[in-house]
Amino acid sequence: MNRRTFLETSAAGLACSSLAATAADIANGPTKRVALIGSGWYGKVDLLRLIQVAPVEVVALCDVDSKMLSGAAEIVAKRQKSGRRPKTYVDYRTLLKENKLDLVIIGTPDHWHALPMIAAVQAGCDVYVQKPTSIDVVESQAMLAAARKYDRVVQVGTQRRSTPHLMEAREQIVSKGLLGNVAHAEVCCYYHMRNRENPADSSPPETLDYDLWSGPAPRRPFSEICHPRGWRAFMEYSNGIVGDMCVHMLDTVRWMLDLGWPTSIVSQGGILVDKDAKANTTDTQTACFDFDDLQVIWQHRAWGHAPDPDYPWAAFLYGDKGTLKLSVNRYDFIPRGRGGKPIHREVKMELDEYPEDKTEKDLERHVAPAVRVHMIDFLNAVAKRSRPVADIEQGHISSVSCILANLSQRLGGRTLRWDPQTHTVIGDPEANRLLSRPYTAPWIHPTPDTV
Repeated sequence: MNRRTFLETSAAGLACSSLAATAADIANGPTKRVALIGSGWYGKVDLLRLIQVAPVEVVALCDVDSKMLSGAAEIVAKRQKSGRRPKTYVDYRTLLKENKLDLVIIGTPDHWHALPMIAAVQAGCDVYVQKPTSIDVVESQAMLAAARKYDRVVQVGTQRRSTPHLMEAREQIVSKGLLGNVAHAEVCCYYHMRNRENPADSSPPETLDYDLWSGPAPRRPFSEICHPRGWRAFMEYSNGIVGDMCVHMLDTVRWMLDLGWPTSIVSQGGILVDKDAKANTTDTQTACFDFDDLQVIWQHRAWGHAPDPDYPWAAFLYGDKGTLKLSVNRYDFIPRGRGGKPIHREVKMELDEYPEDKTEKDLERHVAPAVRVHMIDFLNAVAKRSRPVADIEQGHISSVSCILANLSQRLGGRTLRWDPQTHTVIGDPEANRLLSRPYTAPWIHPTPDTV
């Protein structure tokens, strides 16, 4: 794992000219003691990218599936410099109590983001937490309040903000005014990613503590769909495709155009095609995030064709001087008129620089460079006690906006006018009652006042 190579290759071409120096400081900095809570697919992706770019000692792992936990421990022992096998825990509370840590990565299902993140910052740790921040609005509020109260750095896993070719697009096209006046944006996902199966309920595997896995979520019988990795099929554990995919692209548009909160949100959709599937998330949904002088329109269909086959999961910025297409794989600037020149960039995968990426199971190789840069940004903020590029407040805005879109759809598609100062829907008591989802005992729902 050659960190010096990272500086010479990936960082050299990035829009942020100071990244190479930052990466060098991180690579030569003090060793951080790290723990991972949630050792499944993306938990390992995040942790192993951190190991690639920084001197860390992974001292502990936590997961409610003993088989998954043991496998992750073996992988980490092979990948980290010390060769030590991390200690393993089933309960994150015990892990935090028994270890002195610098950093905690949270890679759990959505319904388990808030409580471990809050506990970690209370224990004095800086945190990298996956998106969306939470399962409901008040959870996310509490996470932001906890980060600020305990003065901890919290980076959210919306790593489009650290995707090298998108960083370039922001600096070289958007910031330089090549789009002109941008008054409309579209974000979409047309992946066939919604589970279409309908197996009978069953007993959980012996290796899984299903009660602890369910935690504060509403109880439902175990389904083989949900574990491992399939939990996004159920709204009990996730925010559906909007919370999984829209949050990334909405956050990209907000970052590109320096947008804050939408003033109103409206969404419609439902299960229109895959009606026999066990999944209870929408297979079709449209949302409008209104930023007054600009509307961002979301569309997902877990069926049919993508209108633009090169951009099935993407963001499109429309200006009076040109259009910018953005995805994890590429970007295209299309000028309007004869004077400008089209610009095309492809993602640069770093398989020669990081040969372990070639063989890592289930790694999205085209996304790995972005995760590495996101980790460098996180560690730079930790060193400087500053706000990272995907600070918890930015993650909170993008996540809550998506949660409100789902809430609008649930309420029959009515428009929700949002007051970010009071964190309430204006003039809608029914919607406000749904901003916090009841917890299953004995777990207690966090609030901004109780953290």
